[in-house]
Amino acid sequence: MIDERSGNNAGVPVPWYREDAPPPDQRDVLACTWAASVGGETRTLVPDGCLDLLWIDNGTIVLCGPETSAWSFTLPPGTTAVGIRFRPAVAPPVFRLDASELLNARASFGSLCGDRAERHLRDRLADAASDAARVTVLTALARDRLQDSPPPDDLARAVARALDDRRVPIHELARMLGVSARQLHRRCTAAFGYGPSVLARILRLQRFLRAARRSSAAGLAELATSAGYADQPHLTREVRSITGTTPARLLAAA
Repeated sequence: MIDERSGNNAGVPVPWYREDAPPPDQRDVLACTWAASVGGETRTLVPDGCLDLLWIDNGTIVLCGPETSAWSFTLPPGTTAVGIRFRPAVAPPVFRLDASELLNARASFGSLCGDRAERHLRDRLADAASDAARVTVLTALARDRLQDSPPPDDLARAVARALDDRRVPIHELARMLGVSARQLHRRCTAAFGYGPSVLARILRLQRFLRAARRSSAAGLAELATSAGYADQPHLTREVRSITGTTPARLLAAA
């Protein structure tokens, strides 16, 4: 998927954002790779259940933890960044952490993997000839760490698939997976940073955004129903709660 925005003022840094599919052998663990030129703009990001490892051209390398609400950032004009987006539940074992430790937070790569590993990765990224080459460095890092890490929690990944594909009550989900509601909540918190109810709300919002991209002519009531909301007022309440804005404004910004 490619999403690019640009201006045409000579001499002004051109802001853009591009997502690409991960390498074929990593499509089960990475949702996408991406590159961006921030252009000094404030960007608002909507939670998606994923964790991103990103490099900024000032040398910063961070893992963005799970978010429960939209968050914004501003960087100097012309700042470039690249990143990889781990699918839900994949990143915590890769970085040997409980996802709840990074809830609504970011952590430097050095704090997770050590200063020596951070210096080595920073040098490799700085020496790379292009954004595409930097993405290759990050995907190679993910591949190496995945080989040396415990596997993602299969139950948590099953939860993410079920809540993304279907509208399953949480008590029914626990019964389907053969665990107690308490165990389900504990394992979801470790894998996602929050319980299954929060994950369900976030994935439902992402279904709404996907539905809007597929059918730009559809009205909000139709999109609400297709995404799994009870009705348009339910959609409006949930969007305001997570993003602080209305569904129409969210779609316009997206």
